[in-house]
Amino acid sequence: MLQRLAVLLRRPAAAPLAAAAVRCVSTGSMHITAPLNFWAGKRRTGEGKSNMENVYEPATGRVLCNLETCGAADVDQAVKAAMSAFGHWSKMSGMERGRVMIEAAHIIEKRREEIAEMEVVNNGKCITEARLDVDSARLCTEYYAGLASTLAGQHIQLPGGSFAYTRREPLGVCVGIGAWNYPFQIAAWKSAPALACGNSMVFKPSPVTPVTAVLLAEIYAQAGAPEGLFNVVQGSQETGSLLCHHPDVAKVSFTGSVQTGKKIMEMASKGVKPVTLELGGKSPLLIFQDSDLENAVRGALMANFLSQGQVCSNGTRVFVQKEILPEFVDEVVKRTQAIKIGDPLLESTRMGALVSRPHLDKVLAFVEQAKKEGATVLCGGEAFVPSDPKLKANCTDDMTCVKEEIFGPVMSVLSFETEEEVLLRANDSTMGLAAGIFTRDVRRAHRVVEHLKAGSCFINNYNITPVEVPFGGFKMSGIGRENGQVTIEYYSQLKTVFVEMGDVDSLF
Repeated sequence: MLQRLAVLLRRPAAAPLAAAAVRCVSTGSMHITAPLNFWAGKRRTGEGKSNMENVYEPATGRVLCNLETCGAADVDQAVKAAMSAFGHWSKMSGMERGRVMIEAAHIIEKRREEIAEMEVVNNGKCITEARLDVDSARLCTEYYAGLASTLAGQHIQLPGGSFAYTRREPLGVCVGIGAWNYPFQIAAWKSAPALACGNSMVFKPSPVTPVTAVLLAEIYAQAGAPEGLFNVVQGSQETGSLLCHHPDVAKVSFTGSVQTGKKIMEMASKGVKPVTLELGGKSPLLIFQDSDLENAVRGALMANFLSQGQVCSNGTRVFVQKEILPEFVDEVVKRTQAIKIGDPLLESTRMGALVSRPHLDKVLAFVEQAKKEGATVLCGGEAFVPSDPKLKANCTDDMTCVKEEIFGPVMSVLSFETEEEVLLRANDSTMGLAAGIFTRDVRRAHRVVEHLKAGSCFINNYNITPVEVPFGGFKMSGIGRENGQVTIEYYSQLKTVFVEMGDVDSLF
């Protein structure tokens, strides 16, 4: 039976770490038997001898399905299907591609509840958040459907009536490799801009959460996409390596850890393939004494406890100006203790299960290490024991819990005195995915943001990711961007054409 956490650490503090074993009444003993691989327009079983891996329901620890991993022959078939679809899809006009994508968005909207419930069963997050993830996937698909018809080049007038122009062209077969914290949403965030540009895609979900990506594949097919446009191959590191090294793959987009991102980059470099990497973070959230305290507390909770704290951009290093530290900590502890933990399919639940028992153990180990290093746990910090019978930190900058990404509901609270001091401490990280600031001083807000070494910054809010806005990091938090108009540049290539209207002026 799996658990879950909500923890907070502070200069002398930490907030709730709640880990819970939850049995979803609505799912009972659900066991998925349909194939989860998908290429050339339908679900597929692998060729030859395939490895089978158990996939567990986070809330109950029960086996949800047996995952059939893809080998070299399966990956090759999926890539060939994508190449075939690319030939047709890339010749369609942007308007035609956009129509298919809009239809896919409509189908996502109609199947919202079904997809969200399956996401809960496979990932463990609460149903309220899962619905918002599905909405984000739909909005992303709609957004890039609109951009598909706007892709254009540039005309440059040259002397003597000659001219040049540029063409924005698709790359070919793109590979998307997803993470387990936002399975369906990430599949859409990667596929929508790729398809809008005229590419096809082979997507590999995390083996921990393999269930919902195939739903997106079926939705694209139902919307009228050519067979093979969006394919799903299941597997772990070996499958990912096969995709990265495949000679017919033109680009790799990966979301996950820094360590794995480095390996992806190295493998892609063998074929000089462009990569988009959305990696980890240990992001700072700066709360100044002139902040609206109510909004600052809300922001800190949103920065740490969404998806059970399993969010790469989380502001887990919460720096609070010392004048308001006691009041801030008291309020955060009170709000954290009130978080409803339980069956993730219940409307009242606000925190579901961590994704797996090994991950729970890892998060708890960080909390124990923080205690050994002198942090005080203000609330939580141990495995949550549910009452439902059906469900069976003084912190310092050098502490492990402050430096390393925990990827769980653990908030580290630290005090600061001056703006100059907190900026130095906030930027003292090898990662730079996100950062936030709460203050009523507009000049300070923009001054501080200018000096924060992070790719996605928030002023008086946190963890807001509208699909119209680029998202990505600095330093070791990644390369490239997801969402926004700029992402078109990462899924296309620019061709320059020179047109001579006169005679050749030769030196020979």
